[in-house]
Amino acid sequence: MVTKEQVLDALKGVMDPELHRSVVDLGMVRDINIQNRDIQVTLALTVPNCPLRDQIAADAGQAVDVLDTDLNVEIVLTAMTEEERERMRQNLQGTRSQQSDLPAGNLNRVKTVIAVMSGKGGVGKSTVAAMLAVGLRRQGRRVGVLDSDITGPSIPKLFGVREAPTMSPLGIMPPQTAMGIKIMSINLMLEDEEQAVIWRGPMIASAINQFWNDVFWGDLDTLVVDMPPGTSDAALTVMQNLPVTGIILVTSPQDLAGMVVRKAAHMASHLSTPLIGVIENMTYVICPHCGERSALFGKGDSKAMAESLSTRFLGGIGIDPEMAKLADRGAIETYANEDFSELTAVVNEIVEAAPAAKSANRAGVAHG
Repeated sequence: MVTKEQVLDALKGVMDPELHRSVVDLGMVRDINIQNRDIQVTLALTVPNCPLRDQIAADAGQAVDVLDTDLNVEIVLTAMTEEERERMRQNLQGTRSQQSDLPAGNLNRVKTVIAVMSGKGGVGKSTVAAMLAVGLRRQGRRVGVLDSDITGPSIPKLFGVREAPTMSPLGIMPPQTAMGIKIMSINLMLEDEEQAVIWRGPMIASAINQFWNDVFWGDLDTLVVDMPPGTSDAALTVMQNLPVTGIILVTSPQDLAGMVVRKAAHMASHLSTPLIGVIENMTYVICPHCGERSALFGKGDSKAMAESLSTRFLGGIGIDPEMAKLADRGAIETYANEDFSELTAVVNEIVEAAPAAKSANRAGVAHG
């Protein structure tokens, strides 16, 4: 007859997919009940809506099932109590060198950080950031979006996410989109999404640092950072405190937009942050009657600008009313447009070439 000790020993081989620690070591095994050949194992997850709950249950069931033939194994999932979460948190803090009150920063493994920047507002920066995340996710990448535009956040609206982040022993748990993209934005923490965030620079910088250090992103191939417009405190915080792999500059055909984007490029150069390329939004519009493509805002010189900045031109994106409708409904993930294909392909190349994922705090945090 199988014993509780044997079951517990088998469960030691079941690893949490994101923490890479045994469910036994993490204190997730709450109860083991054995009645003849019926075995019921109760696992307490860190949060009730854990996105990996099915995988953990399947792995646990398989681990116990191999102990003997003809076993009836049932895995019951529940959520940790506050006391259990606190014990887990203390255990994690006791085995790792912590740089913050929460262990998230040292548990995250983020392979690449791609910042999407415009220099000025109104050129579709957030839409490009969202569609880049969607494109990468469609190719099987593990993706998160950090909305660093604290005073003008739009990422939750684009994805139709209204769920507030939850607290866990691991840190702040970001909600996920329908496709499984993790997102974090100040708008998710407000009672009213139309509430204004009237903060000075230091508070904005603090919030961005918290979104990086105290959010449990887990294992990500790419964290897309939706940058605020301009070259002031918020942009400076992202470039100095996050290990940015590279920046994508978003512009539009107007000369004014190009001029301001050059300012952003010069900022990136000054801070030694690599440029991935330039993408032009609002390049054209297609007539719904005849199908003719027209340059509504004139022919831009974004390709020449990219060459002058010694970076790649990643193509032009047309104005599509369908995209606007889906974005307003929070259904940006259902939109498809080949204009984003080169952008996604270039970032995919960067992800492939990047070294293995490391802790989110690998670059440290330079406050001040």
